[in-house]
Amino acid sequence: MTHENETTKGRPAVREAALFGSCPRCGAHTLFDGWIAFADRCEKCGLNYSRFNVGDGPAAFLTLGIGTIIVALALWLQLGFDPPWWLHVILWVPLTIIGVIVGLRATKAWLLVAEYSRRAEEHRHDGSDLS
Repeated sequence: MTHENETTKGRPAVREAALFGSCPRCGAHTLFDGWIAFADRCEKCGLNYSRFNVGDGPAAFLTLGIGTIIVALALWLQLGFDPPWWLHVILWVPLTIIGVIVGLRATKAWLLVAEYSRRAEEHRHDGSDLS
């Protein structure tokens, strides 16, 4: 049932694009310019990434999700084993940073690719409904 037609040929799947930072149009790994910052455009096909508005939604949801997981694990560790405070620092600070960076990269890419595949763009008001 999943056959490629001319409009989707060469495009990566949403999960592939999110995991590898692939351009939603051509599949080149040019989506990011750094760890979590988008590039201005694809170096291979020229797709302008700045026209997509991913916003701060991924950061807010990741803060809540990863924060909940880390706090639950830290409470479990503290109540179950009563470790010294420095063990919490050694465990949770790096895990939080890694979780946020990896998660933010994946969710930002996923949202941009989803916007591209659904042709979602910011609304441009031309004033035609004003009298």
